[in-house]
Amino acid sequence: MHLTWLDSNSWLIEIAGARILLDPWLVGDLMFGNTPWFFKASHLQPIPIPENIDLILLSQGLPDHAHPETLKALDPSIPVVGSPNAAKVATSLGFHSVTALPHTETFLWNNQLKIQAFPGSLVGPQLIENAFVLQDQAGASLYYEPHGNHSAQVKSVAPVDVVIAPLIDFKLPLVGAFIQGGDRALDLIQWLQPQVVVPTLTEGEAQYEGFLNRFISAEGSLDEFRDRLAQVLPAAQLLTPRPGQRLSIPLQARQPSLQA
Repeated sequence: MHLTWLDSNSWLIEIAGARILLDPWLVGDLMFGNTPWFFKASHLQPIPIPENIDLILLSQGLPDHAHPETLKALDPSIPVVGSPNAAKVATSLGFHSVTALPHTETFLWNNQLKIQAFPGSLVGPQLIENAFVLQDQAGASLYYEPHGNHSAQVKSVAPVDVVIAPLIDFKLPLVGAFIQGGDRALDLIQWLQPQVVVPTLTEGEAQYEGFLNRFISAEGSLDEFRDRLAQVLPAAQLLTPRPGQRLSIPLQARQPSLQA
């Protein structure tokens, strides 16, 4: 398994012979609606679109996960798997093969890779987006959820080898933590017993500006989390990639359990 962090929530995952582009924001600015005064994120350096993508995986339909300008720059013949909300975005942009994956359902790619959806981020009063567990035929597995909203349902697939999740809190006044790391991440790690932990939405090279950004504060640090992780699961490795760095993930073999 190889992981390449492409900044923000964006990843290239190489597993089971597949190159999977996860929640890509690679082209243009990131905004919620046409409101740069409220929130705007920009890449200071161009991020090349990875070549030979086999699958696009989208956890949410919001622009920071299903970024319209980036998706428009990708080949519409690439299959897309996503939350039902994300699938609507991909369909509206003209992708030819789009699979909506509701919670607990499974997608099997090429008889080599199982992708299972779990409840993830609460992004509206009645809208819960997706977390994903990916597993190959050899049993190597990965869990991803970008906001720290981890459902206890994932205990059913434990252990999971690699966890990609927020490890520190990001807070807003009156709202509290809208990105949850810390205790929530440690709960997840105790459930899944991963061999490797990788933070998402940590300090990268993107530039953030706008009214909202003035009020966002981070609580905790990766060094503090590393110390807490050592107490909870001493054998787990915490890897901290740089944007564009391709990581080879060291895993001990576990019993294969790929099932459709």
